[in-house]
Amino acid sequence: MPSKDKNKKIEKSKSIFKETIITLIYAIVAATIIRLYVFETMLVPTPSMVPTINVGDRLFVEKVTYSAREPQIGEIVVFYTPFPDERAQQMLRAFDKFMDSFSPKEFKGSVKYVKRLVAKEGDVITLKQVDGKWKLFVNGEIPEHLKNVNYEPDGIFKYPKLWDYLAQASKLKNNKEQYRAYLFTLAQKEGNELANIVFSILGGLDPVPYGINYDVFVTKYLEPNGIKLSDYVWEENGQVYVKIPKGFYFFMGDNSPQSLDGRYFGFVPKHAVIGRPILRIWPFNAFGPVQPLVK
Repeated sequence: MPSKDKNKKIEKSKSIFKETIITLIYAIVAATIIRLYVFETMLVPTPSMVPTINVGDRLFVEKVTYSAREPQIGEIVVFYTPFPDERAQQMLRAFDKFMDSFSPKEFKGSVKYVKRLVAKEGDVITLKQVDGKWKLFVNGEIPEHLKNVNYEPDGIFKYPKLWDYLAQASKLKNNKEQYRAYLFTLAQKEGNELANIVFSILGGLDPVPYGINYDVFVTKYLEPNGIKLSDYVWEENGQVYVKIPKGFYFFMGDNSPQSLDGRYFGFVPKHAVIGRPILRIWPFNAFGPVQPLVK
């Protein structure tokens, strides 16, 4: 009898162990499906959306809405960068790197940005002063959901050839001597400020070893679609205008002075959009909804 009882206990333990393993497998599969198609999280490493979203906030991102419709101008959107951002990668924690391992193959090495959608394909945008504050005009008007947001006329709105210079410099980044020479020539031709902007974005030299691999964006998304950046930026009467190409969006941060956004890196492919940040889950004292739906 003791031997039979012992065997029963062993069999019961094996059964419990087996059920536990199966339950864990189901849980992992369910979590993966939810992560891929319904929800995911992101850590915000920069102050580009302050005060709406702060540095260190962890956001709950809902992915269903934008599978049914396009994001609307004025909505805050999470998207994959169409280029590797080495600097942002350094800021990610182990959990975020693990979650990013589920990213689509096309965006391996990219990071998530959270910005406000300000223009869609075909839209023409420019910045103008209204009562002493810079406002974004889309097709000649300030969109209702952008009326309370102020912007700095920096990046492409200050230097209309910035994106071309970024594209040219990025192709030389792997050759430090040629890259350094290009930045020096650019500084002589266009001034130190513009050369410093290009260098601060691309990095690649001390004291800025990390930066954006902009060449990936150019060769992967622009050149195959026959898009020449110079065709989408022009000046009229001292005013800089930007037209959004077909298949792309344009994003900007609310905290304009501290936002690396479309003014600097340009357009974002539509399919790079991940979803809507709907809930701040960390820190606990700021737990709550992030934004309402734009109608």
